[in-house]
Order: sequence, then structure tokens, then C-alpha cells
Amino acid sequence: MTSTPTRAAGLSPAAPPPEPDRPAPTPVAWGRRAAAALSFRNIGAVYVWLVIVVLFSVWAPETFPTAITVKQILNGNAVAGLVALSVVLPLAARVFDLSVAYTMSLTSVLTAYFMVSTGLGPGAAISLAMTAALLIGVVNGVVVVVLRVDSFIATLATGALIQSLITMVTNDSSITGVQLLAKPFASIAQLDAGGITLPVLYLLLAAAAIWFLLEHTASGRRLYATGFNADAARLQGVRTDRLRFLTLVASALLSGFAGIVFASSVGSGSPTAGTPYLLSAYAAAFVGATQLRAGRFNAWGTVLAVLLLGTGITGLGLATSAQWAASLFTGSVLIVALVLTGGRIALPAALRRRKSPPAEPQTTPDKEI
Repeated sequence: MTSTPTRAAGLSPAAPPPEPDRPAPTPVAWGRRAAAALSFRNIGAVYVWLVIVVLFSVWAPETFPTAITVKQILNGNAVAGLVALSVVLPLAARVFDLSVAYTMSLTSVLTAYFMVSTGLGPGAAISLAMTAALLIGVVNGVVVVVLRVDSFIATLATGALIQSLITMVTNDSSITGVQLLAKPFASIAQLDAGGITLPVLYLLLAAAAIWFLLEHTASGRRLYATGFNADAARLQGVRTDRLRFLTLVASALLSGFAGIVFASSVGSGSPTAGTPYLLSAYAAAFVGATQLRAGRFNAWGTVLAVLLLGTGITGLGLATSAQWAASLFTGSVLIVALVLTGGRIALPAALRRRKSPPAEPQTTPDKEI
């Protein structure tokens, strides 16, 4: 007969040591955090944006500081924001996709062509156009990742091929028809609530999805690691080629969707729909890389940059009729953003090298023999 062991009287299992109490953040600590969050280095574009608003409010006081102008900026830059977000993921992996403008134009004209010339419904036309965008993304991925062609050159060549297809379909003429002006296709971009149209909602949803992917998933961290140092990321087991391939596919799909939204908003398929958006998209992405997440391409910084650029261009349009002013403003902002991006990455390291005191020689006590 066996007896079960009994716990000795008065003895209890050893309790884990109490965790040390973490001191609550002091008002000074909260103040430092708030100062860092509101510093010019973190949200400089917001302060520049405010300066632009004040400038044009003084320059054009009768037309600029109105609720109509606010709605015009939001509604008029939603498609530009979608195109800008389409290049964020490839840039995060240090891949350029210069075919986004051509992909946008292609889906615009294909949707219009299928609805007007072949009589397909909006659902089927949009599905076929998005399939074409998917194929473009796959082709870009194969050329860049599998064939190892530089992304800048490869996507530029792909864009030229897409432009030839657009010319073949449209003969360089916009495709129009009553089918594009009727519901439900027109509602994709023209349905509004309080003067704010649906494309603004699409922009916010796309930005939220990209933000969540980059900031709150392992894939986002691997994507940033691929962009910062692809060789080191590959040695850590990151499938860098697969990530680059998927970013090109995602870029094509989002820019293709922007083309469909554009066709719905203007009621036609334009063979040059995406051309004006290429420079502003990269300008917004690089300006966004200087905001919120210094040195990293991010979604909300890009949206902020789109609104900044849109405010400046809208203000110039209300204050002056010069056609060159918008391009001058966009190009200038892009140059300044590139300077700030490079400086914010390299300057702190240079300052640390200059200010760090020389290391004192360390002496070790003699060992007793």
C-alpha cells in the first residue's frame, strides 16, 4: 500500500517575487513626448501646410478660405492619393514602379471600352480591367525579381508597352458614352455625403490598410528590412524576392483601381488619365517619408503630403491663372523633400561622429600570479 506524499504543515509553494513597480510617467516626461510628437522634425509638413493655408487666405481671401475649397481639396486629390499610396509599398522595399500612371490610364480606358463598345455591365468591365492590372503587376514582378532587371528601367519599359496598348484601343481619343454617366458606375466616384465623395473614403481605407500592414504585421517589418538592407534581411531568412514581387502586384492593383475611380468621376476613359499623377505621386511619397516615421515610407505621411500638395495647387489655381505654377510647386516640393529625407538620415550620424569625445584607454588591473 502506497501513500501519497503530503505537503508539510506550514509550508506553501514558493510565490514568484513581486514585480518592481514601474514609475508612472511624470509631467516632464509627458511634456517631452508631446514636444517630440509636435516637433518640426516629426510633423514639419503640418506647419508648412498651415503656412500655405494662411498665405493663400491672404492672397485670395474671397475664394480660398471657404468650405467649398476644403471639399474641393479633399475630393480633387482623392485619386492622386490612391496613386501615391500605390507607390508606398514598392518604395518601402526600395523598388520603383514607374508604370503606375500607365496602369491607371489602361484600366480607365479598358473599363470605358468594355462598357461602351462591347456592352458589358459595370461589374464585368471592372473585373476585366482589374485583371489587366493584375497581369501588369505580375509582369513587372517577373521582369524585376526573376530576370533581375533594375526596377526603374523595367517599369519604365513596361509603361511604354502599356501606352502602346492604350493607343491601340483608343487611337489617342477619349472613350465616352452614356453608360459611363449612368448609375451604378457613376456612383463609384460621384456619390457623396455632405459634399464629400466616396473616393475620399477609398483613400482613407487604403491608407489604413497600408498603415496596418507596415506598422503592425511581421510582413511590414520584413518589408522595411528588405528596403533598408536586402542582403542582411535575406541572411535572416526574409524572402526578399517574394516581398518585392508582391509589392509590385499590389502597386498595379491599387493604381488600376484609381483608374476606375477616375473614369467614374469624369465619365470617360482617357488615354492620358494617369500621366499628370506620376510626379505628384512620388513627390507625396517622398515628402511623406519625412513625416511621422522619419526615413520610412508610410501611409499617413503620404496622405498628409497629398493634402499639402493639393492645397498648394488649388490655391495657385484660385490665385493665379499661370499654367506652369502647379508643376513648379510640385517639383520644388519634391526637391525639398529629397533634401530633407537625405539630411534626416545622414545628419544625426555625422553630428554624433563630430561630437563624440575620444574614447579613453581602459586599464585593467594586473592579475596576481
